[in-house]
Amino acid sequence: MREHRPIVHCISNYVTSNDCANILLACGASPIMSDEPDEAEDVVSFASAVCLNLGTPNERKFETMKRAGRAANARGIPVILDPVGAGSSRHRTGMARELLDCVRFSVIRGNASEIRALYGIAGATGGVDAAAGEGDAADVKEIAKKLAEKTHAVVSASGVTDIVTDGARVYMIHNGHPMMSAVTGTGCQLSVLTAAFAAVCGNDFLSAAATAAAEMGLAGELAHEMLRKGEGSGTYRARIIDVIYGMTGEVLEKGARYEI
Repeated sequence: MREHRPIVHCISNYVTSNDCANILLACGASPIMSDEPDEAEDVVSFASAVCLNLGTPNERKFETMKRAGRAANARGIPVILDPVGAGSSRHRTGMARELLDCVRFSVIRGNASEIRALYGIAGATGGVDAAAGEGDAADVKEIAKKLAEKTHAVVSASGVTDIVTDGARVYMIHNGHPMMSAVTGTGCQLSVLTAAFAAVCGNDFLSAAATAAAEMGLAGELAHEMLRKGEGSGTYRARIIDVIYGMTGEVLEKGARYEI
């Protein structure tokens, strides 16, 4: 990552765009945050990956997403979808499904509610920061596998156990800390981190998504260990970025907890 410094074009959630930009810089990538429709193709022309995030949706940003996604497909660079809040409204769910119709995604990364919504399973979400714990891991795994088969994309479903699958192989990743749910944007950060790994993975998007999930979860664990008495979620948010900045392959290899 740090050798290649991939450029990730982020059409982002306005609530979390700064954190997403900073975590990309911390991991060694280079962010560009643009949602202007008329420059979508130009930005994609020098990007290494594109991340489309449905948080804070509007029609202008949606048009940019479609243009950027199609341009990325034409260039053969990876596109990641974060369907934030899919299932919470017909409008937002419709946007997600339209993107699936017009853009070929390398990775779809969301929580269990969002993955269910994309697969067409009814059920309300608890908001865009909802925990991905609805149903047990086996149930989520089967839905993720079916969505991967349906879309020909790797599916990364975040939860107490992160599930990453291409429809045949499955990674069950056990890293993470409960305090991550107290900080908005950790899912959005994971999505851009996934895009950065996808840019340098040689088209092994399953490994890219699994590596990103393990690194983000491990960062949550290590950041919590760094907290001192009296420090809370604001410090924790910054500590996660600090840990990603200092992450090495050796630390990740030692700390990643997963099954295949």
